[in-house]
Amino acid sequence: MSSETKTRTGGQILVDQLIAQGVERLTCVPGESYLAVLDALHDASIDVMVCRNEGGAAMMAEAYGKLTGRPGICFVTRGPGATNASPGVHIAQQDSTPMILFVGQVERGMKEREAFQEVDYKAVFGTMAKWVVEIDNPARIPELIARAFRVACQGRPGPVVIALPEDVLTETVAVADAPKVEPVETWPGLTDMMRLQKMLWSAKRPLVILGGSRWSERACREVIRFAERFDLPVATSFRRSHLFPAKHPNYVGDVGIGPNPKLAERVKDADVLILIGGRMSEMPSSSYTLIDVPAPKQQLVHVHPDPEEIGRVYQPALGIVASAHAFAAALETVHPPVSIPWAERTRAAREDWKAWTETPKTLPGAFQYGDVMRWLRDHLPEDTIVCNGAGNYAIWVHRYWRYNSFATQLAPTSGSMGYGLPAAVMAKRQRPESPVVAFAGDGCFLMNGQEFATAVQYGLPIIAIVVDNGMFGTIRMHQERTYPGRPSATALKNPDFAAYARAFGGHGETVRTAEEFVAAFERARSSGLPAILHCLIDPQAITPAKTLDEISRGV
Repeated sequence: MSSETKTRTGGQILVDQLIAQGVERLTCVPGESYLAVLDALHDASIDVMVCRNEGGAAMMAEAYGKLTGRPGICFVTRGPGATNASPGVHIAQQDSTPMILFVGQVERGMKEREAFQEVDYKAVFGTMAKWVVEIDNPARIPELIARAFRVACQGRPGPVVIALPEDVLTETVAVADAPKVEPVETWPGLTDMMRLQKMLWSAKRPLVILGGSRWSERACREVIRFAERFDLPVATSFRRSHLFPAKHPNYVGDVGIGPNPKLAERVKDADVLILIGGRMSEMPSSSYTLIDVPAPKQQLVHVHPDPEEIGRVYQPALGIVASAHAFAAALETVHPPVSIPWAERTRAAREDWKAWTETPKTLPGAFQYGDVMRWLRDHLPEDTIVCNGAGNYAIWVHRYWRYNSFATQLAPTSGSMGYGLPAAVMAKRQRPESPVVAFAGDGCFLMNGQEFATAVQYGLPIIAIVVDNGMFGTIRMHQERTYPGRPSATALKNPDFAAYARAFGGHGETVRTAEEFVAAFERARSSGLPAILHCLIDPQAITPAKTLDEISRGV
């Protein structure tokens, strides 16, 4: 980064700021509204990944933010390009992921005429982004880009949307680059940690739940050490299972959709509940039933980097404004009591989790999804990155896969469909040495299935497991529960997904049984190509615990 004032186009200034902020790669769908940026990227040392749809491009950028803790960068064109990218912005907001979306805009002199593809971005993105700004002067690009990186990363991370009028990018000005931004870590006070120690010394039934973002490998190791010193049971929040290793004797499961009932009871029964980093929003709280609103029965210790989040829903006994990374580092100052009265409860909670996740129930049909998940967890290495979107197929992933390495889970807490495949593409580009497996339902896959072409274009040998039951399964499940025997708008007629893979130049196979799956997966892995395994599952196998008919009958 240079402090020298240089004369450049707005497009070149913008790309130079990305380099100054350490951006190594970005995603995009090209558009004429930001041609000057594309031209500047031609000679830049940034890996530019061209995608097939703005939604997929934005989700890849969001996945980058999850993997690295730095903002994922995405460029899309104005109007339809921006609206297509909005699902990725919404995911980044609900998942607290740092991300910056750059969108094209009409020339400044054409504003307010509803010119071609003109959009009021502050109105469109204002409720789903941390900050929305339109740059109307190229001389302010360094200032505003630096601020955008800080806003995206600091406090509770989230998305920033930056609109780029076309003529701002072609105008030439002299301006210096901004310095690289490092987000401020908010540290807990000594009094906070003393109060936490006092609460734990008087506890009988404590429980820790990890969630949110602003984590690091080091922070996870420090929490493990804390759990070991206090022999604490540790759970993870919805789609944050990678924050604590499943193989660790203090891990007791995740509080996601349809959690282990015994774990749910332990959350309700805890006398000291320590929530680190997360929000315990609707999904992990089982629709706000695990913790009373606004006054929890448990002594709630809520640790979060955003002061506005503490007390927003639950009024804590102790609120600590701190990032997960900083709080974890301070845990060494908290000392365990002489004796630990909850040690047996920790062992019992661990055994409950093992019983819940060990042996899948046999369900209708030849393809036994639970057996497939057990085989995968027994035969894939711990650095395997597992990606999924939304749908009932994900219940098996969350219940039977065991995450043991940090940043190996890419899944949207926002419940967005179509996420798994683009996330897998980014994961393999970012960590080529790690196996990457994407799970998707038949409905979920086709929402961004075209990004399989991106995997082929960049030679990224991901393996996509498409679980096909011929319907939007989650909605059908809800229909049978609420309006039994009256399915509506949920049936799907699907393509041959194995042929789809081969048409793009990848490897594709159809799988009908769990036994067929093993050989097919090994062939996919040895092919060296992006692969799709099209797995046909009986529609009755709608959840790991109940069939569709059982749900319809209220069993």
